[in-house]
Amino acid sequence: MDPVRNPFAPGAGSQPPELAGREEIIAAADTALQRILIGRPAQSQMLLGLRGVGKTVLLNKIEQIAEKHGYLTSFIEAPEDRKLVDLLYPKIHQVVRKLSLIESAKNTAHAALRALRSFASAFKVNMGDFEVSVDPEPGVADSGNLEYDITELFLKVGDAAKAAGRGWVLLIDEVQYLSPEELGALIVAIHRINQKALPVLLFGAGLPAIAALSGDAKSYAERLFIFPRVDALENADAANAIRQPIEEEGETIDGEVLDEIIALTMGYPYFLQEWGYQVWNSSAQSPIEMSCIEVAGKEALRRLDEGFFKVRIDRLTPKEKEYVIAMARLGSGPYRSSDVAEMLGEKLTTLGPRRAQIIAKGMIYSPAHGDIAFTVPMFHEYLGRHWIRD
Repeated sequence: MDPVRNPFAPGAGSQPPELAGREEIIAAADTALQRILIGRPAQSQMLLGLRGVGKTVLLNKIEQIAEKHGYLTSFIEAPEDRKLVDLLYPKIHQVVRKLSLIESAKNTAHAALRALRSFASAFKVNMGDFEVSVDPEPGVADSGNLEYDITELFLKVGDAAKAAGRGWVLLIDEVQYLSPEELGALIVAIHRINQKALPVLLFGAGLPAIAALSGDAKSYAERLFIFPRVDALENADAANAIRQPIEEEGETIDGEVLDEIIALTMGYPYFLQEWGYQVWNSSAQSPIEMSCIEVAGKEALRRLDEGFFKVRIDRLTPKEKEYVIAMARLGSGPYRSSDVAEMLGEKLTTLGPRRAQIIAKGMIYSPAHGDIAFTVPMFHEYLGRHWIRD
């Protein structure tokens, strides 16, 4: 069928044509955003899930909803090689400059700009094109203690947003790459914001270990945030994610093809988009039938292997690759760390640093004490196709 009309969007963070199965998460975010604007308390959110389940898509959707309600938004992706302060500075600068244009918020926005200048000086932030042309505020956000200073800075931004009759939403993707100090500072700041009833919310997204990391950072994090689990879709939702976009284009797909796609993808949204994209392109005409599934499947796996999976294995050192290949040899997981050590013929204690480094790279996580699992769905199958030779 016409590839130009192909409705599917297989790409990192790309908005799918049908955001199936996420209604509850979206509704909770929408409710929280509306409550905060009328001065009612609401919890921030941390979306947890494996790679390819649509966490970034959901953050983008929440950002759209927030903007519809009149919020100013700041979206950042936490990388492994930059500090949080460097990411926050230009985003907060943009927000406060916008607030300073609102007459009712001029004074509070100016105070926020002075606090931001103090913050930048304390943490030696390279301001670049976002240099603040105001004097710093002595004694505000300039202690050099990240927890204290981010809290004071967020309070100033919250005051300005409230004076303007607006709200501010901070959205952070890949939260697992924040340091414990950075994550703890954010949690303390949001806690204080809540106590002051200021119109500020934080929506984060990261790997499943974030809930435990948040709890380790601050014991009250579990009361401050809700932690929605973003997982593979139920069969009915997975079927809708494929069927509805096709039908909206005036075409149809056989039920047995839907069943096969769901079985092959296990309902993971990224894979559903890839298979949907390929069955559309592989079908000569509507309805899409089983005759196209083999060709579509081969092309889907080729693209996933050369992109989605390969970029992750390429981040590992030879020794780290050896470790994850040993995991894959044990099956689908989760895996006992002791079994991996036995597979490699090494002591568990010796492998500890290597395991920790692979976790730090976001390739594996610990779902329970002594257990490890891949953060990428079906990664063991990819390793079996390309890296395991019996």
